[in-house]
Amino acid sequence: MLDTAQKLIRKTGKKLGLSNEQVEELINTDAEHNFEIQLSDGSNYKAYRVQHNNRRGPYKGGIRFHPQVDYDEVRALATLMSFKTAVAGIPMGGSKGGVSVDPRQLSKEALEELSRKYVRGLKDHIGPDKDVPAPDVNTNAQIIDWMVDEYEKLSGDKTKASFTGKSLENGGSLGRDAATGRGGIIVLREILNKLSISGPVTIALQGWGNVGSFFALVAEQEQPDWKLVAATDSSGGIYNPEGLSAKELNNHKKTGGKLAELKLGKSISNEHLIGLEVDVLILAALEDAVSDKNADALKAKLVLELANGPITYEGYEKMAAKGIHVVPDILANSGGVIVSYLEWLQNKNHEHWSEEKVNKELENYLVKATDEVYESMKKHNLTLKEAAFAVAISRLVS
Repeated sequence: MLDTAQKLIRKTGKKLGLSNEQVEELINTDAEHNFEIQLSDGSNYKAYRVQHNNRRGPYKGGIRFHPQVDYDEVRALATLMSFKTAVAGIPMGGSKGGVSVDPRQLSKEALEELSRKYVRGLKDHIGPDKDVPAPDVNTNAQIIDWMVDEYEKLSGDKTKASFTGKSLENGGSLGRDAATGRGGIIVLREILNKLSISGPVTIALQGWGNVGSFFALVAEQEQPDWKLVAATDSSGGIYNPEGLSAKELNNHKKTGGKLAELKLGKSISNEHLIGLEVDVLILAALEDAVSDKNADALKAKLVLELANGPITYEGYEKMAAKGIHVVPDILANSGGVIVSYLEWLQNKNHEHWSEEKVNKELENYLVKATDEVYESMKKHNLTLKEAAFAVAISRLVS
């Protein structure tokens, strides 16, 4: 993922006429923090926070708790976040953090201790006007609430603007849970209109997590011309050209079921899903889902990157050569960071907005951002992915 991000920055920067020095400035990080967290039971965990670029405002980025968290992953995600906030047009920078841990192996008490000690290790480097973390993989509102409380104890700050993704009763924003999925719908709708791809639009969705499920559920309510024909989770999934009910799939998942267990169509693997002949393939699972090894199998007209870094650079190059449009993660999944910014804004101004107002602001930011990316694509003869990076670069370069 780090390699892909840096190659895209270099390629797009060169096309825009940037000097080598300017390109390296876009790639280099401002600060990197690493430390060990020791819990009271004696166990130790490596912790990270990478602050990439704050030229546009305070650093912004999630915290993930996962055994595979390492420096390269955190650097890549911090870099992508700087470009994501820039292309979205919000006045924030990019950062990312994490702890190399499997939180499922921890008791609730140990998880709280880990969360609070993560904040203690970074107390001088984060804050409402420095770096504003948020939840990410395996972190949630409860973990963020502990972190906000710890930061308040250490700093005396009572604004709650030190973190976003909090619970509603602790200063969180309405609309935050669905924001990334809803944002993906807005971006896809705008791009389909610009490319004159009209309904019924067939969709295959890889990844039925928080983002993928919200995308499917909201789209089912608000986009009657879209038809979900395939969906997978880590177990595999199902394909039915007549269409699938997102609500039915989600109800099954909420009871602990797997999509592959359902008898609503033909059973498929994640690899099979990538090769389906559909209008739109949505990648909402893991990074590197499409690479040079399987990119040739793609038959979709358009791919929406709802996950971070789901396509390798080599896979993207093959898709571009085939004329497949890729709506990049820094635009497609920026709904989450936009609503995080709106939460921070509400906290700073001691306000609490209605969900309708939050969704309206989200719509405004994403329609504008998508217009700018599409215009950049046409003006500079770029792909959609390169155009998104070009818009961000224009706002980040000195």
